[in-house]
Amino acid sequence: MHAVGIPEEIRERIARRRGRFAIFGRLDAKKTALVVIDMQKAFVTEGAPIEVPLARGIIPNINRLADALRNAGGTVAWVTTALTDAHGAHPWTVFYDHFTTPEFARSHLAAMTEGSELHGLADGLDMRPEDLQVSKDRFSCFIQGASPLDGILREKGIDTVVIAGTLTNRCCESSARDAMMIGYKVVFVEDANAAVTDDEHVWALINIASAFGDVRRTDDVLGMLRS
Repeated sequence: MHAVGIPEEIRERIARRRGRFAIFGRLDAKKTALVVIDMQKAFVTEGAPIEVPLARGIIPNINRLADALRNAGGTVAWVTTALTDAHGAHPWTVFYDHFTTPEFARSHLAAMTEGSELHGLADGLDMRPEDLQVSKDRFSCFIQGASPLDGILREKGIDTVVIAGTLTNRCCESSARDAMMIGYKVVFVEDANAAVTDDEHVWALINIASAFGDVRRTDDVLGMLRS
């Protein structure tokens, strides 16, 4: 996992602006969901076409968070990306036509096709039958139309989401931003998220801490839980 975090001078600047750095005190587990984003073989498996090597190192922390939240009466949701339909068509032409090469688009879409070898969750993740499994077709799982997760969580009375997964600076950051903007309290776990580089990871943590969520470490989150 990443060995770096938000620089102290930036933590202090954020704290001066709102009177503290940490936002939330305790978590009501029954109103909290751990949302684990894109921990799929396509990102986690060594040698995969869109590999994020540091994602392998966050698996133990994700499992610790999931186990603690379940035991406290909370919800665990595993979110995966699926971008093509049965005919191979995808709904996101702007991204694939303008932000990727044709070669990258083909390999990415192949990996993100439901049922493909790399689409499933990575080995070592402790998913249980009672957990939620949700598919999304955009970076954010909370943007309108991308997934049913928002409706499912609201029906369960969830008002707080704990974000973990990969990539810190793409799907995880996007989901955290949108979750806060539609009314969820967001806790973003810095040592249970992974990016390709330390810089990208830290930049995303700074963005979240500045305006969108409470950036905490796994041990902090475990201490915040109550049944």
